[in-house]
Amino acid sequence: MSLKTALNRFSLEGRVAIVTGAAQGIGRAIALGLAGAGAKVACVDLKAAGCEETAAQIRALGSDAIGIAANVASETDTASAVAAARARWGALHVLVHGAAASDPSGSVVEYSLDDWNHVVGVNFTGAFLMSKAAIPLIAQSGGGSVILIASQLARVGSARRAVYCAIKGGLINLARAMAIDHAGERIRVNTLSPGAIETDRMLLRFGTMEAAREALGPLHLTGTLGQPEDIASAAIYLASDASSFVTGTDLLVDGGYTAR
Repeated sequence: MSLKTALNRFSLEGRVAIVTGAAQGIGRAIALGLAGAGAKVACVDLKAAGCEETAAQIRALGSDAIGIAANVASETDTASAVAAARARWGALHVLVHGAAASDPSGSVVEYSLDDWNHVVGVNFTGAFLMSKAAIPLIAQSGGGSVILIASQLARVGSARRAVYCAIKGGLINLARAMAIDHAGERIRVNTLSPGAIETDRMLLRFGTMEAAREALGPLHLTGTLGQPEDIASAAIYLASDASSFVTGTDLLVDGGYTAR
């Protein structure tokens, strides 16, 4: 294989993608990364202004994109988001589910049922609803890739993060089952598990990014936190033909967090 051919396998020219959680952080970086590789991108988020800003950044770079305000825990909203992508481009090849509600710190004894249900609804049920709506269109479009954003905490426990650990672990096995169910439709399904990434979500737990780096950096073999672009690069790989023999697995991009 020539170098040119190898690099072309990472191209997403002619592909259409939906990215949930695209208003900021990892989701925005993934949306921009897929667009940079050639994809047309529907940027989905509950935050209407944020997802439209992501779409505007993509259009400013010369690619086509739309912002779609949607609650991924709503079957009506998820169906409408996929319908909007179909109306715009007539096809769909990639779904990245990165929408995630902020989980409260606590044990199962301390969580309220409302808190639990809210996080499960966005992070886990949202993956189900987006996949339910998107997979038939991906199949009609000739196949493609579904990527569910999990976490290194899918593989290890963490104090006072019970709901988060449970959901992220569930996403990995959900992807395995979906990979089996939809292989015949030429649809690959994988999870992508980031370590600690420098996004605004870190500020909710640590107050400052410096405090987050001090607390979490030493837990990674790299000694640092990751950047959103690190996860975007991995998403491009999983979305593209470069990973054509990869399905039903979890790709860790965690700076060695789980290697210890």
